[in-house]
This record gives sequence, C-alpha cells and structure tokens, in this order.
Amino acid sequence: MENLELQKIANEVRKGVVTAVHSAKAGHPGGSLSAADVFTYLYFEEMNVDPKDPDKADRDRFVLSKGHTAPGLYSTLAQRGFFPVEDLKTLRHLGSYLQGHPCMQHIPGVDMSSGSLGQGVSAAVGMALAAQLRGDSYRVYTLLGDGEIQEGQVWEAAMFAGHRKLDNLVVIVDNNGLQIDGRIDDVCSPYPIDKKFEAFNFHVINVADGNDMAQLRAAFEEAKATKGMPTAIVMKTVKGKGVSFMENQAGWHGKAPNDEQYAQAMAELEKAGEA
Repeated sequence: MENLELQKIANEVRKGVVTAVHSAKAGHPGGSLSAADVFTYLYFEEMNVDPKDPDKADRDRFVLSKGHTAPGLYSTLAQRGFFPVEDLKTLRHLGSYLQGHPCMQHIPGVDMSSGSLGQGVSAAVGMALAAQLRGDSYRVYTLLGDGEIQEGQVWEAAMFAGHRKLDNLVVIVDNNGLQIDGRIDDVCSPYPIDKKFEAFNFHVINVADGNDMAQLRAAFEEAKATKGMPTAIVMKTVKGKGVSFMENQAGWHGKAPNDEQYAQAMAELEKAGEA
C-alpha cells in the first residue's frame, strides 16, 4: 500500500479515536493519536492478519502494552474490518465489548488483554519465545509508552528477550515525551532509551518522526532483516497528533473533548483528509 493511502487511513483512525472518546466522555486520546500512524502501518502493511479469521494460527501477534490507548487500537481494528466502525461510539458504555482497556475474550483481533503498564511486553516476549520453540514463523509486535518504560518489568522482559535472541520480536516505544503527570524527563527520565535497549542486546532503530509513514516503513523493513536479536524501534512522535489543541499537551493524556472541542477536532481531521 502506498504511503499516501496509509496516511489517509491513519487520518480515519484519528477520527475514530476522537469520536469514541467523545462518545464515552472518557478515555485516552493523546497517546492514541500519537500512535495512529504506527497502528495503521502495522495492521494495513506490516502484519499478517485476517479480519475474517482473527484467530488463525500463523497470524502475526500484536500486544498493546500501553493498554490505555485502546481507542487507537480499536479504531484501527474497525478500519481493518474486524468489527463495525459504528461500534466505536459504544466505547466504555455499560454492556459494550469495547471497554477502556483491550480484552482478548471479547474483541476480535485483540491477542492479549492489557492495561497494567509494563506487563504487555512480557506477554509479547512469551509469544515470541513460543514461536521460537515451536519453529513457527509468526512475528510479534508490542507497543509501549515512553512513560511506561519507567516500569521495572519492561527491562526484565528486555533482558530475557535479548538473552534468547528473539529476532521475531519487535518492541516499539512511542516516544511522545509526555505522560499523565507531565514531561517524562521531569517525572522520571528513561533517557537514553536506545542505549538501554542496546545494553539488553537489542538491535535499535531510532525513528526521527514516528508520524511519518516513509520513516516507519524503513524501520520495519530493517527490523524484518535483523537476525539473531530482537529489535526495538524508538519513534519520536507528537502526543495528540492531528488535533491542534491536543498536540504536545499532557492534559490530553486522559481527557475527553466536549461537544465544541469535538466539532473542532473533527473539522481539522476532515480538512487534513481532504489535503
């Protein structure tokens, strides 16, 4: 798929995020919007998945370690045809299968329930090890927040993955620089992120703009060509990307837009789609 087409889909994913969070009157738009491009690239270009057969044995696996950005994942799955886009409006509603964090029992296309920060990457490492032991060809991808990597469990998992040379594993860090309490380097700096993963025997790819499809494509192609060690893709992104008043604002980590803000956000995204 061409980069421009992927950009258009990512813009639709962003509309779904804003719509879902507005409808729920709760949720996490900031990190969902910063990751919309990588979600789109994974599900429309990179990963071997089939919406008609979401549990097929040889599918590639994805674990959303930063599980609170479920609106981004849900919107992408809906665009890819795993369930109706219309259902995004039921986010966090009583009785809806689309709750605040992903649940593998109820949502087609979700490979792992997640939400407790730091735990998703451990599950992904286990999946990658299982493939290695069985001689299966599927690849495993996991997305972490840059605030999330302040969790110790992340580095235990990284140590194990590097030790076992899990070259079917790609750990992606959404480095948008902000977490719920402010700038990550003010709260508890995880920098330098790349050197930490290198110390655990990862091949590290730094992406200067993780909201750029061409740069994402180059990174994932390099990851696929890497043998004998897991890959970490550390991508610089903009929190709240695509909605002007949300961009680079920590306050939009976990807050829903009101009706007026919703209208403005959707108008901006409409305009971006036309452009």
